[in-house]
Amino acid sequence: MKAERKDAAALAPLVGKLWPEHTEEALARILTEYIASPEAAVFACREDDRFVGVALCCLRHDYVEGCETSPVGYLEGIYVEESCRLAGNARALVGQCEQWAKSMGCREFASDCELTNKTSLAFHLSLGFTEENRIICFKKNL
Repeated sequence: MKAERKDAAALAPLVGKLWPEHTEEALARILTEYIASPEAAVFACREDDRFVGVALCCLRHDYVEGCETSPVGYLEGIYVEESCRLAGNARALVGQCEQWAKSMGCREFASDCELTNKTSLAFHLSLGFTEENRIICFKKNL
């Protein structure tokens, strides 16, 4: 299901499992912004009247590794409660994100994960994503 503005606070704890450095209040604001944006979407799945999964996607107009078109649909984050995994929930959420991206005129859909996140890598590959590149990012304080 496509999330609505009223769902933001209830979805924030799930997104917090992806991005624990943010408070639930900050995540609820981010979710509200995604839901309100014409260039983003949030999808969720429920079990027994509670949210058990969430996926955030958006349009990226900048360069996306390995892609040749613009905009590109981009999976920004996905989380499904451990007790609800391996039941097709994540696949369904990504499918909804892909359909949304197609409806927005995208011909490509992309995502990323940390180099060390083998679970996420296996998940992406199982859904038909292909690995395009590996990078190490640097920074220097000035």
